[in-house]
Amino acid sequence: MLEQYRIDDILFLDIETVPGEKSFEDVDEPLKELWDKKSKYFRKEDESPADVYQRAGIYAEFGKIVCISVGFIRMVDGEKTFRVKSYAGEDEKALLNDFATMLNRSRQKFLCGHNIKEFDVPFMARRMLINGIKLPESLNVAGKKPWEVNFIDTLELWKFGDYKHYTSLNLLTNIFGIPSPKDDIDGSEVARVFYEEKDIERIAVYCEKDVLATAQLFLRFKGEPLIDESKVERV
Repeated sequence: MLEQYRIDDILFLDIETVPGEKSFEDVDEPLKELWDKKSKYFRKEDESPADVYQRAGIYAEFGKIVCISVGFIRMVDGEKTFRVKSYAGEDEKALLNDFATMLNRSRQKFLCGHNIKEFDVPFMARRMLINGIKLPESLNVAGKKPWEVNFIDTLELWKFGDYKHYTSLNLLTNIFGIPSPKDDIDGSEVARVFYEEKDIERIAVYCEKDVLATAQLFLRFKGEPLIDESKVERV
């Protein structure tokens, strides 16, 4: 499976997002009204827009990116090594600019992530446009045919055409014997760590673990040995 992909042609990535403000009370009035309309589709009758504001982080119009982690595999003396780097901080525009610059210079042909087609890529592209950043060519997919889009989605690979099936990265790492990336925090805790603990480094480490886990899962799909954790380097 996946013999058509060279592992050194792939850039693995993951993003972490949070609501645009710490609390609903901090949101500008026009956006409050728009969040009210948006959240009506999923909140319960006894819930207010403020009650469900923690979900704003999954919508590019109401949330923002606080970390993008990327990694790639390379062979050194016949062994797989993994280099991982994060673009993280409170200044979303700055981290997106830095990421876009890297992406424009990257020699990797493919972007790989778990649910990357439905979440990570659209979210990044939308936030770049909102921040006035020109889309890197690899994210500028408007008008391209499906076979011209160089995204590899491990969730899509696992579906095998079953479009109603969703499997989390955490579940897949468990059944494939890959160390869990959720040994500290999970996605539901990122906003709290960002706004209350103000611990960007903790979020970056968590995001990098997801990137490594995705790379390991891809190797499992290819039937290849995993990367030894001693061969993982943060840059």
